[in-house]
Amino acid sequence: MKKRTDNFDKFANQKKGSAVKEAFRQEKKKIKLEARAAGEEMRQKKKDKLRGTSEDKFGVRSLESGVRKKTNPTRTPNSKLRTPNSKLLTPNSQLPTASSDLMPLNKFIAHAGVCGRREAAELVKEGKVTVNGDKIFEPGYKVTGNDKVTVKGKQVFLQRNAVYILLNKPKDFITTSNDPQGRKTVLDLVKQATPERVYPVGRLDRNTTGVLLLTNDGELAQKLTHPSFEVKKIYEVTLDKAVAKKDLEAILAGITLEDGLVMADAVGYTDPKDKTVIGIEIHSGRNRIVRRIFEHLGYDVKALDRVMFANLTKKNVERGKWRLLQEKEVRLLKFMNKSFLRKNKDTQ
Repeated sequence: MKKRTDNFDKFANQKKGSAVKEAFRQEKKKIKLEARAAGEEMRQKKKDKLRGTSEDKFGVRSLESGVRKKTNPTRTPNSKLRTPNSKLLTPNSQLPTASSDLMPLNKFIAHAGVCGRREAAELVKEGKVTVNGDKIFEPGYKVTGNDKVTVKGKQVFLQRNAVYILLNKPKDFITTSNDPQGRKTVLDLVKQATPERVYPVGRLDRNTTGVLLLTNDGELAQKLTHPSFEVKKIYEVTLDKAVAKKDLEAILAGITLEDGLVMADAVGYTDPKDKTVIGIEIHSGRNRIVRRIFEHLGYDVKALDRVMFANLTKKNVERGKWRLLQEKEVRLLKFMNKSFLRKNKDTQ
């Protein structure tokens, strides 16, 4: 299906109704199944305790009398067997449930609210992380909640209270946890939102405004920023002159920049009467990508506002203000609802 370039209607026509309801139904069904499985496991443990049986790491139950009876532990494609030092973790486990549970060092740092997992891996490789006093250079090094982990000389701890904040970012704020030059950061705007340590998911330029998500959920942040998921982003771009229709078509067809080919998923005029304001939907997370697209075509970007990120909008959130995400919004993000992922072009 050919994309429209005469009018950009992505702002008003968002995916609603049956698709969203079906996502909720599927998620509820999944949660019920997991809860049922957990309940069965707990009941079995109680029965074993009453019968005086125990289970070793290989799934073999032994009676106190010394008689051994082999069980048939099942392993589904999405399950993990027990190890001597870990509990049974489900695919949706976000944090270790006990201090002795093992997890990769970069994941530990992410769940401590320091940064995302990829950034954490870089910190480890750069020798800025120690475990129990020893400098570690392997991001996959296994640690537990009992280990003393320091990042840049400061000890960090696992955070179990996940926080999700939507900020309508204003201009002149840096999208980072701290700035060596002492400039204002987005964390200055949300410091009253939570006592937990949060960090921004992805980046917006200093002069770019709009939707920005901050959280201490390292697992979700990893998914939303990973290129493989191609999370949808929509921007409103104000330019110094009217944009020619041939340039909109070129953006859809693909433009080769210094770091490779890039193409928009949709683009068009937000108002047919004002051709200096363009709406663009893009999934690329490359640095300053929207600005560079228009600058490559000879336009000067006067203003850039992100109006949507993964189906999150700034509706009812004034510039410079924030709000906590609703529970159902968080569920949709974790479910990676297809409505905010890039559509497969082969099906269009």
